[in-house]
Amino acid sequence: MAKYTFQDFKSDQEVRWCPGCGDHAVLAALQRVMPEVSEKLGCEKEDFVVVSGIGCSSRLPYYMDTYGFHSIHGRATAIATGMKVANPGLVVWQACGDGDALAIGGNHFIHAIRRNVDLNIILFNNRIYGLTKGQYSPTSKFGAVTKTSPYGTVEHPFNPGSLVLGSKGTFFARSLDSELKLNEEIMLAAALHKGTSVMEMLTNCVIFNDGAHKEISDRATRADRTIVLRHGEKMIFGKDRNKGLMLDGLRLKVVTIGEDGITEDDILTHDAHSDNIGLHTMLADMKYPDFPVALGVIRDVKDIVYDEAVQAQVEEVTGKSRISCVDDLLKSGSVWEVK
Repeated sequence: MAKYTFQDFKSDQEVRWCPGCGDHAVLAALQRVMPEVSEKLGCEKEDFVVVSGIGCSSRLPYYMDTYGFHSIHGRATAIATGMKVANPGLVVWQACGDGDALAIGGNHFIHAIRRNVDLNIILFNNRIYGLTKGQYSPTSKFGAVTKTSPYGTVEHPFNPGSLVLGSKGTFFARSLDSELKLNEEIMLAAALHKGTSVMEMLTNCVIFNDGAHKEISDRATRADRTIVLRHGEKMIFGKDRNKGLMLDGLRLKVVTIGEDGITEDDILTHDAHSDNIGLHTMLADMKYPDFPVALGVIRDVKDIVYDEAVQAQVEEVTGKSRISCVDDLLKSGSVWEVK
């Protein structure tokens, strides 16, 4: 098998995102992790395909030196599903935005998750429609002033994590565009996961929604406002690594280690593989300022994989069938001869 470097996954196309756009960093992480994904999965570059819908993030297939398909608005998940089911040997990545995937493409998105199709979905969330110049999206904050909500939105936004887990998702992770190493870690875990892997990337649109995630993205305060979850590690965060998460009855609460007799042993240990979707949902739902925003792999569990189940069913039915060609089909059932 060929040994690749990140340069092997960079296309010769000029990257046409605005300077400072968070999409640049997500693209760089994907290109950098691809050689390791190829090695771990034992596949060649020709086995990869990147599918997208419409939007700024959906330009990504042009910048990857792999097979690609730039589809139509909201339909990337449906097309990616067809590709994976028709050719299970492909490693299918999907790039989509919060408007593309969660508005017009919402039904395709949740049903791919429900079916657990083996797709790697990168959801770029900048809380705005960027390509069409600044309309509010399904993830825009309540009260956001945009081109289509000049007096502020009166809609509550989706939390993509809640949507994924509410659809019985088997893999959900979240990160900030600027967290390059964490993004590579998440993408590798997603690629190794069997089933639908959704990676929410909190990106910044410098033109139409600058500072979309500034309450948690500022380097000076990020450590106190986010928590990076890793399987098997204590849920500890903070600049001084002295804060943590505990359960207070059925609710999460933030505590300070060393106060009220609390030690590291009292802090929850993250179990991404647990079947307890309730705790994973609470972690995905955490919002600043009451809680740190959870980054990293929040859920990674096993379940039946749709495309594998379809393939197994086809093989079983084919093995039992007496029909091996079109002639057999035409002559099966009730037939008669016209004279």
